[in-house]
Amino acid sequence: MTHARATARPLHGVRIIEFSGIGPGPFAGMLLADMGAQLISLERPERGEFQPGPVLSRGKIRLKVDLRDAGSKAQVLDLLTHADALIEGFRPGVMERLGLGPDVAMALNPRLVYGRMTGWGQSGPLAAAAGHDINYIALSGALAAMGTSEQPMVPLNLLGDFGGGSLYLVTGILAALLSARITGLGQVVDAAIVDGAASLMALTSELTAAGRWQEQRASNFLDGSAPFYRCYRCADGEFIAVGALEQRFYDELCQRIGLDDPASARRHDPRVWPALTARFAEIFASQPRAHWCTLLEGTDACFAPVLTISEAANHPHMAARQTWRETSLGLEPAPAPRFSASNAAPVEPLEASLAAWRARWAAMAR
Repeated sequence: MTHARATARPLHGVRIIEFSGIGPGPFAGMLLADMGAQLISLERPERGEFQPGPVLSRGKIRLKVDLRDAGSKAQVLDLLTHADALIEGFRPGVMERLGLGPDVAMALNPRLVYGRMTGWGQSGPLAAAAGHDINYIALSGALAAMGTSEQPMVPLNLLGDFGGGSLYLVTGILAALLSARITGLGQVVDAAIVDGAASLMALTSELTAAGRWQEQRASNFLDGSAPFYRCYRCADGEFIAVGALEQRFYDELCQRIGLDDPASARRHDPRVWPALTARFAEIFASQPRAHWCTLLEGTDACFAPVLTISEAANHPHMAARQTWRETSLGLEPAPAPRFSASNAAPVEPLEASLAAWRARWAAMAR
């Protein structure tokens, strides 16, 4: 089935105000801008230690705003009367003290979706405390499940900030926008990283309840402990990843690399994993990564080389899909997901004045 190419992306015409911060808020805004939302990022006149750069700001109109200035705050409130959604990532109570809390904003614009991004959430004993990604995933139960038997391993800030934070905020905003179109009323979206990271543990908790997952690290089939689901070092010091969970995929992997070990018949028994892992490690260490790519890529052995960003951009599959793109800002990931009728390349951020956009939005509303 073919579709005529649309001229607009899915969120064309949706107006979102982002009170710029760090991490998950700006990334959520980037995702919404990638999908076509007109997104205005309000930034403090002084740049903080971890202000978003050009990739997280792509597709946004960037405005410098002093929210302590009465005139600027009035202009922001006027912008909010014409907005569909708002994103803020301050500690609970900050927006209220600025006179920009949900009660004020939604009284001016009842259809407004008010997205709140925090680590601990808007309520609870820790709501007012400082924290970062590592703290939130630690408390959620996610961090304890990853790493070696000796200690947990930090998964960058992908699981907490961006997975449990940004993606849940975007999902909540989109759901609330749909609701507002039906009911005429917006609502507050309380996106807490502790909640999102815990939600991402749904399968793990299900397996635990069924007795198929141990809470002890490095003892489960998806945590890097199983010989058929882990990374191995090659002769050249590079790494490859195998994920042959199903029997037929495991059989193909073993056949292609020449592994014939009696312990394979008991491969789901954790007691044989150390010995099997040693055999896999010995085989993969005998040849460079390119050898294994030639032998295994594109087969049902569930194989992939472990690539850096620059290597990934040049891999034939990733290059064919243009997953990584070279822009004037450098190498950056393309928008995701893809749509059959309305995709677009990332665009550079645009800096402008608050007054100009206030007037423009007001004119568009008339």
